Amino acid sequence: MDNKPLEGLLVLEFSQFMAGPTAGLRLADLGARVVKIERPGAGEGGRQIAIKNIFVDESSLVFHTINRNKESYATNLKDENDLENIRKLIRQADVMTHNFRPGVMEKIGLDYESVRKINPKMIYATVTGYGNEGPWAKKPGQDLLVQSLSGLSWLSGCAQDGPVPFGLAVVDMYCATHLTQGILAALLKRARTQQGALVEVSLLESVLDMQFEMLTTHVNDGRKLPQRSTVRGAGHAYLSAPYGLYKTLDGYLALAMGNVAHIAETIGLSREPYQDASTWFSRRDEILQEFAKVLCQKTTCEWISRLETEGIWCGVVNDYHRFFEEQGFKESGMLQELTLQDGTQLTTTRSVYQIDGKRLYADKPAPKVGQHTASIVHDYLEN
Repeated sequence: MDNKPLEGLLVLEFSQFMAGPTAGLRLADLGARVVKIERPGAGEGGRQIAIKNIFVDESSLVFHTINRNKESYATNLKDENDLENIRKLIRQADVMTHNFRPGVMEKIGLDYESVRKINPKMIYATVTGYGNEGPWAKKPGQDLLVQSLSGLSWLSGCAQDGPVPFGLAVVDMYCATHLTQGILAALLKRARTQQGALVEVSLLESVLDMQFEMLTTHVNDGRKLPQRSTVRGAGHAYLSAPYGLYKTLDGYLALAMGNVAHIAETIGLSREPYQDASTWFSRRDEILQEFAKVLCQKTTCEWISRLETEGIWCGVVNDYHRFFEEQGFKESGMLQELTLQDGTQLTTTRSVYQIDGKRLYADKPAPKVGQHTASIVHDYLEN
């Protein structure tokens, strides 16, 4: 696709692991030239962080999913000659990102104030675990640790479960979205002012923003703790019945918000016990159990047909096998094929963006460490 929105922008990615590189992936998909600044030999730390110990083409599978569509420039940031070349790249770049611990970039002279003197138009974007200052500044910024610290793990599951973490790096992904938004906003500001900007996000602030409805409820409700249901399948600590997942004759059914009396009548129960909306939370667990006794008697398809006819929000509960067979998933075109540097075929997701009615596909695989060093030297350092 020609004329992607960020075409012509140069991004220097000093970031490692998940949040920063995921933001870089978004910028690359939108057309920016994203160059990973990596250590010679080992490369960035994320190359060795594997899910299920799956490695492909010498790097972890996770690395390939986050770093497609990028280039790699190998350099030793402890070497003054290499640092001088980095400064030359910085003079010509538009954006740089990093997630080093507080003090690391200051030590090598690549902190924001130093970079701004080299390139006043630079958008300098950083990810920290808990901010640059304060009692947690030096704590490891890792997804599960931030989930656990922030209270997030007490929102899922049911009351008997204890804390339940999310089954994916949800804080990293959310923080990556915040970082991307901040960079794009700073680029708009630069277009008006011709001046760069410092964009700072942290995993802590992102996980708090994720919970804005929960935290707002908590602080305005006498600071009571979230009240998870005692019934398995309940979907939300603060929402009333019928919100949750229910066993059916052949699978599971999801019921979202709705008029409980109307739903009760639709599935064959009397409306009368459910007329008072104020009881839909206070009697939440009882209602969930009462609905469950009925919903297990018919198939998911039968219930969806009956409920949707009445305008009730409901849906099937799929696993990946079933979801991949759904026509809606097939028509989304969310999967794409990459050919890695060693010829291995890898199926992964595409960019979520559509620009001018066209989906953004990018079949450029993640780079080898230093794969593009020579071409970057030619393009930016030899003139």
